[in-house]
Amino acid sequence: MVTKVEAVLYLKGKPISKNNLSEITNADIKSIDRALGELKGKYSNTESAIELNEINSCYCLELKSTLNEFVEDLLPSELRTSELRTLATIAIKKKILQSDLILLRGSGAYDHIKELTNKKFIIKRKQKDGRSYWLSLSEKFFQTFAVSNEYLSQIGGNKK
Repeated sequence: MVTKVEAVLYLKGKPISKNNLSEITNADIKSIDRALGELKGKYSNTESAIELNEINSCYCLELKSTLNEFVEDLLPSELRTSELRTLATIAIKKKILQSDLILLRGSGAYDHIKELTNKKFIIKRKQKDGRSYWLSLSEKFFQTFAVSNEYLSQIGGNKK
C-alpha cells in the first residue's frame, strides 16, 4: 500500500486528500493513514532529497526547499517542475494516451502537454480509433536528457 500511495503522490505532483488517495488506491482511510505515516518516516531522513508535506489536509511529495538553488542549474531552464513530472510520466510509459495521462496527472497536464509539444520534447499523434492523442518522446528528449530507449524499457517495464 505504501508504494501505491507514494506512486500516486509522485505522479499527481500536487497536494491530494486522503479521500482521493483512498479512491485511487482502493484502500480504506486507516490504510492510507498508515501509508502516509510510513512515508513521513521514510522522507524525514536527513539523507533524503524528498519530503512529504501536508497542505490544508492534503499531501504531496516535494523536493526539500533547501535543495531548490542546487537543482535550479540541473533542470532544463525552459521546463517547470510540474512539466518535468509530466514528461517523466510519459518517459516511463514511452507511449501513453493523453486521456490516461490526464487521469494520472490531473487536468493541469493539458497545459504541460501543450508546453512539452511546443518545446518539442514530445510528439502528439491523433489516435486512429478514438478521440484522444498518443503522446510519445521526441528525438529532442533523448538528446537533452541523454536517456536511451533501452533504459526506459527497463525502468518502465513497458516494451512498446
